[in-house]
Amino acid sequence: MTTISSTMAPPETRAAPKAKVRNLSLDRARTFLTLVVLLHHAVIPYTFYGHTDPKEFFGFDMIVLATDSFFMAMFFFLSGLFVWPSIARKGPLNHLADRLRRLALPFVICAFTVIPLAYYAISLRQHPAIGFSEFWWTTITKGPWPSGPIWFLWVLFVFDVIACLLYRLSPTMLDPINRLSLHGRRRPAVFFAVMLAVTAAFYIPGLIRFGPGSWFEFGPFSVQHGRVLLYASYFFFGAGIGVQSMDRGVLSAEGRMAKVSWDWMILTIVPYYLMWVLISIKRENLGNPVNLPDWYEAAYAVCFTVFSVSILFLILAYFLRFAHSGRSVLDLMQGDAYGMFLVHYPIALWLQYWMFDLDVPALVKAPVGFVLTVAFSWAVTRALRQIPGADKVL
Repeated sequence: MTTISSTMAPPETRAAPKAKVRNLSLDRARTFLTLVVLLHHAVIPYTFYGHTDPKEFFGFDMIVLATDSFFMAMFFFLSGLFVWPSIARKGPLNHLADRLRRLALPFVICAFTVIPLAYYAISLRQHPAIGFSEFWWTTITKGPWPSGPIWFLWVLFVFDVIACLLYRLSPTMLDPINRLSLHGRRRPAVFFAVMLAVTAAFYIPGLIRFGPGSWFEFGPFSVQHGRVLLYASYFFFGAGIGVQSMDRGVLSAEGRMAKVSWDWMILTIVPYYLMWVLISIKRENLGNPVNLPDWYEAAYAVCFTVFSVSILFLILAYFLRFAHSGRSVLDLMQGDAYGMFLVHYPIALWLQYWMFDLDVPALVKAPVGFVLTVAFSWAVTRALRQIPGADKVL
C-alpha cells in the first residue's frame, strides 16, 4: 500500500511518494471481500431467483440480497484507493502497463479458459451430450459468451485509463475528495453524507432508465447499465481518499469512523430491512412484474445506495478497529486472494453440478460447496503462483 505526505500543497511542492507499505486493515478487508464473492456464488443456486438446484433456503436469499448490493461497488472503492499514488509514483504509462498485466491479461486468459469451463457445467444440464470442445467453440464464435465475475477486470481497467487521463489534465483534480477525507477523520458522517448523495445521484437515474436487469454485452465484455456509474463513483471516491494522507483521513485507524461501528450497523440494517419490504410489495401487491413503476425503482435505489455505502463503512470500521488484533486467517490468504477470485468460478459451478442430484438440504449443499470452493481455489492459486512470473499477475 502507499502513503503520501499529508501536506495539501500544490503538486510541484509536494513530497515525493514514499515506498509501498502494507495496510493490514485494508488487506484484510479486501481478502474478506473475496470470500464474500465465493460465498455469493456458493449459495446463489439455492435462492428464489438463482434457483438452479431443486433445493432452496430463504436464508440464502438474505445473503445474496446483501452481497449483491455492495460487494462489487466495494471492490471498486478499494481498488481506487491506490490509483492516484501509483500514477504519481510510476507515471501514467507505467501505471497502465502494470494494469495491463494485472487486469487485461487475466481477463483475456480467463475469458478463453476459466469462463467457458465454468459455464460448461451449466450447459451439460440442458445438453448432456455436448462435448467441451464443441461448447467452447460455439461460445467463442457464436455466443452467448458470458463473463461471469471477470467483467470486473475490464471495467476496472477502463476506470484506470480514465484516472490516468484525469491525472494528466490535473494531478489536483481529486483534492476536494481528499480534503473531505481529512475532515472525515473527526466527522466521518459528513464524508458518508457526501458519498451517499453522489452515489445516489449517479445510480438512481440509471436504475430508473435501464432497470436492474439490463446489461451491456459484447462478447465477454459485459456490465450492468444501471450500475456502471455507481461503480465509477465508488472508484473515484476511493481514488480521492488515496491522493495523499490516507492514514490521516477518514480511513485512519485512530479516526472516529473506527470507533462508531454501532452507528454504521444501524444505518446498514434499516435500509436492508426496507429493501425486503419493497421486495414483498413487488411480489405480493404488484404481481412481480418485469417492468416496475418508477416510484418503486426510485425507492429501492435509495435503500440500495444507503445500504451499500453504510455497509462499506461498517466493514471498513470493523477492520480499522481490529487492525492490530494479532494474526488472522485472512492474513494467510492475502497474497492469494486475487488468484482465488480469478479461478473460483468453475470450481463453484462444477461442485454445484456434482451435488445437483444429491437428496440433501440446501443448508448442507451450500456450506459444503463454499468450503470446498475456498479450499480448492486457494490450492489452485498456490500452485499457479509457483509458475515463474505468475506471481506478478496473480
